[in-house]
Amino acid sequence: MKKPAIIWANVILFAGTFLATITLVPWYGLTHGYSAPLWIATVLCLGYCGMSITVGYHRLWAHKTFDAHPFVRFVLAIGGAFALQNSALHWSSDHRVHHRHVDHTEKDPYAAPKGFWYSHIGWMLREYQPLRYSDYSNCRDLQKDKIVMWQHKYYWRLTWALNLGLPLLLGWALGDAIGGFLLIGVTRLVLSHHFTFFINSLAHIWGKRTYTEKNSARDNGFLAFLTYGEGYHNFHHLFEYDYRNGIRWYQFDPSKWFIWTMNKLGLTRNLRTVPSERILKAKLDLQKQRLETQLDLVEQTEKMRESLQAEYDQMIEKMLAFYAVRKRLFTLKKRKLSDTCQHELEELNEKLDSLKTAFQQQQQRWQEIVSQVKGLQPA
Repeated sequence: MKKPAIIWANVILFAGTFLATITLVPWYGLTHGYSAPLWIATVLCLGYCGMSITVGYHRLWAHKTFDAHPFVRFVLAIGGAFALQNSALHWSSDHRVHHRHVDHTEKDPYAAPKGFWYSHIGWMLREYQPLRYSDYSNCRDLQKDKIVMWQHKYYWRLTWALNLGLPLLLGWALGDAIGGFLLIGVTRLVLSHHFTFFINSLAHIWGKRTYTEKNSARDNGFLAFLTYGEGYHNFHHLFEYDYRNGIRWYQFDPSKWFIWTMNKLGLTRNLRTVPSERILKAKLDLQKQRLETQLDLVEQTEKMRESLQAEYDQMIEKMLAFYAVRKRLFTLKKRKLSDTCQHELEELNEKLDSLKTAFQQQQQRWQEIVSQVKGLQPA
C-alpha cells in the first residue's frame, strides 16, 4: 500500500527548528552568551504560547468549558498563532475528532495505539487524513466566532510576524537580536511544540488510569507541570467539558487557576464543572470493576462478589444522599435567607453531619472488603 504524501512544510519546520536548537543555540551560547533578560523573555513567551493553547485552543474553543470576554479571546488567539500549531479552528476540529474516536487507529488523528512516534509527531508529517484540512463541519459553533475566523483567515501572516518579527524585536530591545531569535524564536518554539505533543503521546502511555479504562489516557503529575495542567488526561477524557483538569487544590493546573482568576475579574463566565458525586462514582466504579476482575481469577468467590456488590450499592446510596443535601445547602446559602429558609438551613446542617458520618463509615467498610479481595490469591 502506497504511503500518504509527505507534508514537506511540516517536516522542514520540525526538523529545522530541532536541529537549530541542539546545534546553533548551544554554539551561540558558548561563543556569545545569553543575557538573563533574554532567558526571562523566553520563559515568558513559552508560557504565553502554552497557556494560549491550553486555555484558548483546548478548554475554551475545542471543549467550550467556559465563555470569555472578547479581549481574552483575542489575546489567546494571538498566542495560539505564536505557538504555531495551526489555527484555533483547525486545531479544535482535529481535537474534537480525537475525543470522538479516541484510540481508533483509522479515525483518531493521533491514535496512541499506533505508537509513540506516530501520536507525538508522525501524524503531522504525512497526509494521513487530507480531507480534514478543509472540512470543519464539526466546528460550526466556532465559525460563528469572529475572532476565531479572523485568526483563521490571517493565521499565516500572524505566524510569520510573531515567530520571526517578535523574537528579533525583543532580542534587539534587549541588546541581542540574534540571541533573541535563537532563544525566543527557535528554542521557545521547539519546547512549546513538544510539550503540547506530549499530551498526544506520553499522556496516553505513562501514568495512572484513575477514572476510566475505556481509553488509553493517563493522569500524570509530571506531564501536568510541563503542559500547564493538561497532564491529568484520564480525568479529561472522561469529563471533557469540565474547565479543570486538576480537580484537587494541590494538583498543578495553572490553566484552571487562570480561568478562575479571570472569572473573578469578570472576564470569563459560565465555568462548567462536573458534579463531585459523578467524579467520585467514576473512581468507585473503576475500583469495583478491577476488584471483580480480581475475583474472576480466584475460586469460590460468589459470596465475596455478593458482599462486594452490597457494600458498593450502600456506599453509592449514601454518597448520593450526602451530595444532594450539600448541594441544597449551597443553594440556600446563596440566597437572602428568610426565617423559613434559615430554619431549613439549620435542619440541613444537622442532616449533612449525620449523612457525612454514615458515608464515611460506609467507605471504611468498603475499604475493608477491598483489602480482602486484594488479598485473595489467584487459583
